[in-house]
Amino acid sequence: MPVRRKRASMADVAKLAGVSPQTVSRVSNGEPYVVDDKRQRVFKAMKELGYRPNSAARAMKRGSFDTLGVVYYSLHDVGNYRSLEAISEAAAERGYATTLIPLQASTRRATDCAFTKLGEMTVDAAIAIIPSQFQDDAALHLPQGIPLVVLGPRLWDEASAVDFEQTSGVSDAMHHLIDLGHRHIDHISGPTDSYSAQARRRIYEAVLSESKLPAGRIWRGDWSPQSGYLACSALLDAVCEKRTDMPTAIFVANDQMALGAFRALLERGLRVPEDVSLIGFDNIDEAVEFPTPLTTVIQDWDKVGANAVDLAIEMLNGGAPTLRSVPTRLIVRQSTSEPGGHGRPRQ
Repeated sequence: MPVRRKRASMADVAKLAGVSPQTVSRVSNGEPYVVDDKRQRVFKAMKELGYRPNSAARAMKRGSFDTLGVVYYSLHDVGNYRSLEAISEAAAERGYATTLIPLQASTRRATDCAFTKLGEMTVDAAIAIIPSQFQDDAALHLPQGIPLVVLGPRLWDEASAVDFEQTSGVSDAMHHLIDLGHRHIDHISGPTDSYSAQARRRIYEAVLSESKLPAGRIWRGDWSPQSGYLACSALLDAVCEKRTDMPTAIFVANDQMALGAFRALLERGLRVPEDVSLIGFDNIDEAVEFPTPLTTVIQDWDKVGANAVDLAIEMLNGGAPTLRSVPTRLIVRQSTSEPGGHGRPRQ
């Protein structure tokens, strides 16, 4: 008969880490006021011992909690909001409740604290919508003892991931513009620390290169409509000052920034699409309400939510971590057409 291994205690973790039980308790509770050196030693000891805080361990004896924990940062971003909504709906359809764990800040420590809280909560599995700049951070301490699904690229062997297939969406958008006859296409990109923004920029550049077209100018935003307005205004200022040529089309990395760019174009006396074709990414609900309905790339958030929940349940049933890609597709509306206008922006 196999000998059951004794469950590690808080005292065991404290002894191995060389800290007090109170320090282990503070780290377990996700409290920020622990110096990094001690916090790292506690995390390492927890992992070596397979330790989970007692509250969760006692609850585990009662069986499944029918609850998924969801870690997220900021609902101001459309992608985060739509992802969270889709996960909650998909979980409910499968008989699971969701417990939300918001990140207190966009920092590695806040992410570590949130993952630590997951380990002590009565959840069966976890889904993480974390800032993309931490997705490839090897120093992050993933929650111990529970399956984890990350929305984004699969960068940890022990976690599953669900990600949008960016290549086809961006490529279709660019080839749509090229097939219409556009040869000077600029790009309003998202933040430099965003995985999605950088992926879209790389594909944009690759399509221009493969099509033997001149490289377009890159203008940066932060996903918000205001940043799209400022980026497009900077582009138009550069045209007025003869520092760059006027593009006939602009590919924008998300629809919210495209809304701001649309406003900047209209304020400077330019028409969409007669003077400038405009194309976005996301297909937000408001895309059809633009003064000229926006051509954009659809991301199916419902499929992302369903796949994330299904992967979490599969891992609960012994499935191996894996990656699932959700396709994107272009939807053509009235904001793109053949280049024809020769409008110039007003000063």
